[in-house]
Amino acid sequence: MAESEKKFKKTATEQPWYQDGLQFTCSQCGDCCTGAPGVVWVDNNDVKAIADYLDKPIGEIRLFHTRPVRGRVSLTEHQNGDCTFFDSKNRHCTVYPVRPGQCRTWPFWKSNLESREKWNEVCESCPGSGTGEFFSLEEMEERAGRVDI
Repeated sequence: MAESEKKFKKTATEQPWYQDGLQFTCSQCGDCCTGAPGVVWVDNNDVKAIADYLDKPIGEIRLFHTRPVRGRVSLTEHQNGDCTFFDSKNRHCTVYPVRPGQCRTWPFWKSNLESREKWNEVCESCPGSGTGEFFSLEEMEERAGRVDI
């Protein structure tokens, strides 16, 4: 078991540091869609949803907007690191209603919930983290369980 998984798991008597819930509301600032290169994992359902939303063939989305990375599939990026679906002129996600699971579950990833320090780092870089809508322990853990990040 990876160290991050050990930190995320709890015994029946232990509660995680975020047991009383956390706040988050996406400000749609685009900060998580831009910047340094990275990966946005997608599965077949994500690709189909994006294709349907854009009224494009699935093959076109796969060909122009995805790439293989370490045995998985990620969205492509522009040379500057921006997500392929980020509109830099209007600073918004062009597929926001059907954005991939990784994007939908931000910031409640296991890696961000490892410790209060990790969460504080997220809050420093993401203006929506730590403010807005309340998420219960159960809601956060459900989201964190959807993706392996």
